[in-house]
Amino acid sequence: MNTFTEHDRKLAAALTSLSLGPAPDTVETQKKDLRLLILPVWLSALAALVVAAVAFYSPEAYRGFEDRLLATTGLTGSAADNGVVAPVEQASLPQVEKQAGKSAVRPPLPAGEITGSGTVIAPRATMVFSKYEGRITNIAIELGEFVEPGQPLVILDDAGARFALERARAAKVAAGLLLTARTIDLDQARSALGRIATLAARDAASKQQLEEARRTAERVENAVAQARQELATAELAIRIAEEPVRELTVRAPFAGTVTRLDAHIGDTVLARVDSVRESQSLLTIADTTNMVIDADVAETSIASLRPGLHGEAVLDGFPDQPFAVEILRLAPIASIEKGTITLRLSLSDPPEGIRPNMAARVRIPLIDTLSKTGDIKQ
Repeated sequence: MNTFTEHDRKLAAALTSLSLGPAPDTVETQKKDLRLLILPVWLSALAALVVAAVAFYSPEAYRGFEDRLLATTGLTGSAADNGVVAPVEQASLPQVEKQAGKSAVRPPLPAGEITGSGTVIAPRATMVFSKYEGRITNIAIELGEFVEPGQPLVILDDAGARFALERARAAKVAAGLLLTARTIDLDQARSALGRIATLAARDAASKQQLEEARRTAERVENAVAQARQELATAELAIRIAEEPVRELTVRAPFAGTVTRLDAHIGDTVLARVDSVRESQSLLTIADTTNMVIDADVAETSIASLRPGLHGEAVLDGFPDQPFAVEILRLAPIASIEKGTITLRLSLSDPPEGIRPNMAARVRIPLIDTLSKTGDIKQ
């Protein structure tokens, strides 16, 4: 006898529908499953497209998004690239070494080399002026000529200086004639004094005559001394008058090469005081046998620089002939406009034909450069 009622069958059907077993596949079920599979793929593709667009049009925004994403997931940039998970706190710590129970921040290593550009300089160079005013009558040198010390360079003429010298010489002649006359007078006065003294000893001349002869001799002696002084003054006046005339011949102050020539025959030049103020030199001489390079390098490299470091330089005029250089000194101040420091470099075997003001490029390798802590070398 069937003891199951209609209520029991409905209950059994409800329990069967709540079973964990697989439900029978239907067309609607398969379609629903396919949509569930396609939806994540479609969302991932859309997200990738948005990220690519942001990275292309705004790289900075993309990097900010990436940093925030890495910070949220707990990955640093290098750890994420290598597939290694590293806590953000540990990755953001500075590189610190434990030394003697203290933490010391490791300084950055210096760059492998320092480069800069500069100019060839002749340290011993001077502009030549005329000491006195005059008119140029002759130029004894040419541009680029090597001159010796004391060699005549430019010859000027000044009529006033020549006349002053002639006047001084004439005054010397007059002083000499006066001295000769006073000397003759002195001889005569001494002779007269001797005769009167002899007569006075024989009581043939009075004491008054003897005293008067003595005073006359003294006056003539004073006149002779004054004449000698006038002659010495005349000789001094000649030396004073000769100096401007002698300086009308401008001579080389030292051995060097004439690097600039501004003098022209017929020009009237001013005295040195006025010429310096007006920057009107006759010429420029430079000692080209001993030249250096003044090069500018970034002031951020100053901690790695010191006198004695060696390097290499090449001139734009001789690009295939590099030569050795050495740092002589660093400039005491930096350039506030360019942010550079100037180095003075000595030259070793520079190319033949090197000239002042040539452009140069320098390279200084940092070998055995110690850090401030003294334990890092490169």
